[in-house]
Amino acid sequence: MKQRQKIKRLCECAMLVALATVLSFVKLYEAPLGGAVTLFSMVPILMCGFVYGVKAGFAAAFVYSIIQLILGIGTVAYVPDAAGVVICVLLDYIVAFTVLGVAGFFKKLKTRLYTKVMLGTSVALLLRFLSHYIGGAWIWYQITKDGAWNDYVFKYGKWMYSLIYNAWYMVPEIVLCLVAVPVTVMLMKAVWGKTLET
Repeated sequence: MKQRQKIKRLCECAMLVALATVLSFVKLYEAPLGGAVTLFSMVPILMCGFVYGVKAGFAAAFVYSIIQLILGIGTVAYVPDAAGVVICVLLDYIVAFTVLGVAGFFKKLKTRLYTKVMLGTSVALLLRFLSHYIGGAWIWYQITKDGAWNDYVFKYGKWMYSLIYNAWYMVPEIVLCLVAVPVTVMLMKAVWGKTLET
């Protein structure tokens, strides 16, 4: 019975990763040097953590990070040196998407259901934003400045530039997720009779 539950969990997480990948192609806005506002693509990954806990959440998020790296490899090509490529791969892909697994820590939080999913979503996506923010200041500021692709890159320092650039797509992404996650939890209960406590 335990083995069957593990297989069921693995299959459901795999389907959620696949759904997140499909939703990542539905872009409401795409930033010029990477990053996009998508149609709830983070929600399935967050749900892995909320439903199954920390291990499953981080595993699903890590697999998703690798998929996003493969899909976004063209963006990495803009980085001119090897050290920058490593930092880009880590901060813009592996770390940025794997931290979504943090949502799993909120599964057993002793508070109201909707409070914990809102907190978990906020923390996970703020950590993702932080990863992109550091990467933007470390790598993308200089690349953008050298390429003269944006007027405002010359007006601000690297930290302000990265804040503006990454907030431009991450703030709407966070807002969309904060709307979608509670709705998803409600639908899970109504349609499948499944709650985060079961």
